[in-house]
Amino acid sequence: MVLAIDMGNSQIGIGLVEGQTLVMSERVSTDTKKTYIEYASLLRNILLLRHNRPEDISGAVISSVVPQLTRVFRDAVRLVTGQDALIVGPGVRNGLKIRIDDPKTLGADMVVNAVGGIHHYGAPLIIIDMGTATTISCIDGDRAFRGGVIIPGADLSLKSLVAAAAQLPEISLDAPMRTIGTNTADSMKSGIVYGQACMLDGMIRRFRDEMKSEAPVIATGGLAGVIVPHCLTDIVTDPELMIKGLKVIYDLNRS
Repeated sequence: MVLAIDMGNSQIGIGLVEGQTLVMSERVSTDTKKTYIEYASLLRNILLLRHNRPEDISGAVISSVVPQLTRVFRDAVRLVTGQDALIVGPGVRNGLKIRIDDPKTLGADMVVNAVGGIHHYGAPLIIIDMGTATTISCIDGDRAFRGGVIIPGADLSLKSLVAAAAQLPEISLDAPMRTIGTNTADSMKSGIVYGQACMLDGMIRRFRDEMKSEAPVIATGGLAGVIVPHCLTDIVTDPELMIKGLKVIYDLNRS
C-alpha cells in the first residue's frame, strides 16, 4: 500500500492506495505547531483506527503547500512506516506539460490535481480546488497546464468579513433557504455560499470561452461539497482527486 499525504494550509489529507484502489481517506486539521512526534502519533492512530497496519505500507508520497511542515511530516511518516516519502517538487517526475510563464512557480497542489485530473478524466479539463484558497486550473486539449486563477476561499472570506466588520457575527457555512436574506446571518450565508457558487459559474463560463471548449469541470477540496451543489454549472465533485494524483506521481517515479 502507498501512503499519500496532501498537506494544505487548513487540512491534511491522508490516503492509502493499494494498486488503483483507494483503501482509506481521512482529513485532519493542519497545525504548524505540532512536532513530528505528535504527527507520527496522529498518523499511527488513524491507520490503526481504520484497521491498517503501518508495516504494510510499502511507499509514501507527500504534496505540501506548507513548507515548514514538509520535513516534519516526512519525519513522522518515516517513524511510523519506515518509508522515505517522495516529496512532490522540482526534480520529481509528474508527466505534466506546464505552459505558463515560469513553470517552477506552479504550486505542488495544482500540479497534483492536474496530474490526477488528466489521468482519471482526460482533457481538456477545468479543475477547481476549494480550500483556504479556491484555485481554478485550465488543462487544454493537449493535456497541458495552461494557467488558472487563485481566489480567497469561502471560509477565509467569511473570517475576513467577520474580523473586519464589528457588528457581523460568526456563522456556519451552510446555505440559507432564500437568496435574499431577511436577517444578518442569512444575508451573510447567502453572500458567501451563493456568491461563491455564482463566482464559480461565471469563472467557468469565462474559462470555456477562452479555451474555446465546453471542457468538463471537476471540483475537489474541503469546501467543494458546501459550494458546488449550489452552482448552475454541471460539476463533478471528486474529494479524492489529490490522493489519486499523488499515486500517479508515485508510480511514475518508481519506474
